[in-house]
Amino acid sequence: MTIFDLDPRAALDRLLTEKGIDYAQLSARIGRNPAYIQQYIKRGTPRRLAEEDRARIAAYLGVSEALLGGPERRVAAAAPAPARPRGGGMVLVPKLAIGASAGAGASIDGEPVEGQVAFDPKWLRDLGADPRALSIIRVEGDSMAPTLNDGDDILVDGGDAAARLRDGIYVLRMDDVLMVKRVSRAPGPGRISVISDNPQYRSWDDLPMTAVRLVGRVVWTGRRVR
Repeated sequence: MTIFDLDPRAALDRLLTEKGIDYAQLSARIGRNPAYIQQYIKRGTPRRLAEEDRARIAAYLGVSEALLGGPERRVAAAAPAPARPRGGGMVLVPKLAIGASAGAGASIDGEPVEGQVAFDPKWLRDLGADPRALSIIRVEGDSMAPTLNDGDDILVDGGDAAARLRDGIYVLRMDDVLMVKRVSRAPGPGRISVISDNPQYRSWDDLPMTAVRLVGRVVWTGRRVR
């Protein structure tokens, strides 16, 4: 029996075994709690992967979404998962063809991966970033200006999300919209503030943690010289 004959859970389990990736590592890569992938594979919860989770997993593993229960049209084989290289090589980080809104908000659509960017592994270690959980996305809008501007590329560490929450800039999902905002702990237990650096845009001073899903911490930004 080939991997293409397996149901999506069994196929994902075999892929992870072949690539030496554990359940918690993949969960962190897509911004979920550490037990998420294990529960999906072993317990059947959730019954199906959410579309955005499936797309990120396919991109990370370098496989078609169809293998994970999705449509045939999205193929991420051209963008293998980033990995810590041997012998001092470069780390290839996938650049996702999505934008995190720093304005009114934008939904995820289109192809999940548009290319790769090479980074020096020592430089990434100095950032404290996990090379296995990194991705690059584009900032859309100016609600985080002047810290982040429209069109900036940001390096997001998916292994540094809710479990390690501390004050900083995060990519997060709120009301099914992907955003980049400054996050800080609010006074009450389990409460956070979600802040726009640009005072002309809305901030949320006191939200329950359950109101947002942290995708990852922004650890670096690059921008074009204009």
